[in-house]
Amino acid sequence: MKITIHQGHQHQLEPSDINIVIDVIRAFTVAHYAFRGGVKEILLVKEVSQAVRLKEQYPNCLLAGEVGGLPIKGFDLDNSPRNVSTHNMFGKTIVQKTTNGVKATLNALEANDVFVTGFSNARSTAEYVKKLAAQIDDAVINIIASHPDGDDDLACAQYMKSIIEGVYSMKAEEVVKRIVNCRAAEKFFDESQPEFDHDDIYFCIKELPEEFVMRVDVGRGIPRILMVTL
Repeated sequence: MKITIHQGHQHQLEPSDINIVIDVIRAFTVAHYAFRGGVKEILLVKEVSQAVRLKEQYPNCLLAGEVGGLPIKGFDLDNSPRNVSTHNMFGKTIVQKTTNGVKATLNALEANDVFVTGFSNARSTAEYVKKLAAQIDDAVINIIASHPDGDDDLACAQYMKSIIEGVYSMKAEEVVKRIVNCRAAEKFFDESQPEFDHDDIYFCIKELPEEFVMRVDVGRGIPRILMVTL
């Protein structure tokens, strides 16, 4: 088994067996809580204009995401896991556009299986991938820490790698510490930037044992995240 960690969202990856894309703060923590709230699927789009066109076609879908970390005018939801956790979205379709996680995923589709996660669902995802990889001869796995220089995604990638390899060399507490102290988290604790809710970080660092993972399906045109029950 070969596992390579990449950082950033614009890699040209070689075809692989499994790709895992991580966005802790906050896109795939948002996705995790959306599925906990009963969302049916999450469509991934690169541009705001594409999301708007989908809303015109399918008025019942919800637009979620950010530009520069801030809410997008006309979108139903921002990129806050706390806000998503309180929103009634059972059975809904979300269209998601974000700066790092979504973009990294759209550049990581050349694999037999593609998964996304934040730290909140990292262990469940890593354990699932570990079992999946065991069924593949010389499995090739890419783990993409989508923030170009964020220690949050990188810490989570290293944590997941250790689980998949079966060495368990990193503790969850170490990952939490690195997330809270990373540069991307600073603005959430800055009182001069109230638009960034510090409660979001607490959602991002809470590891939740789950009976599902988030897999990206590309068989129906627009890439979409679906919940796969374990």
